[in-house]
Amino acid sequence: QVQVVESGGGLVQAGGSLRLSCTTSGLTFADVNMGWFRQAPGKEREGLSCINWGGGITSYADSVKGRFTVSRDNANNTLYLQMKSLKPEDTAMYYCAAGGPCYSSNYDYQLRPFRWDSGYWGQGTQVTVSS
Repeated sequence: QVQVVESGGGLVQAGGSLRLSCTTSGLTFADVNMGWFRQAPGKEREGLSCINWGGGITSYADSVKGRFTVSRDNANNTLYLQMKSLKPEDTAMYYCAAGGPCYSSNYDYQLRPFRWDSGYWGQGTQVTVSS
């Protein structure tokens, strides 16, 4: 049984930083691409970033490019999302997903959430940015 678990969310002031983590079990972490997504109340789920299985390819949505950094530690089955310069509009539930596409650093279509529907998703961790 595959499990995906996010952690690290919380309340932070605008301009602050947070690091989210995501661990998996039941799959070979080093063999799968990983992604980060978020969903704010009343809005559609948004793809933020992906990283390929080896960590050599990363991709970011324009909304977070330059502020968020994705990384992975295959030895410890852990995915990270370092978030800086947080804004109130970054407030959302943040999700980690495993097993979707991450082929290029400049291919926005791969961050569409439906492209990851056949993979595995966590339950999310809440990030709230106060103004």
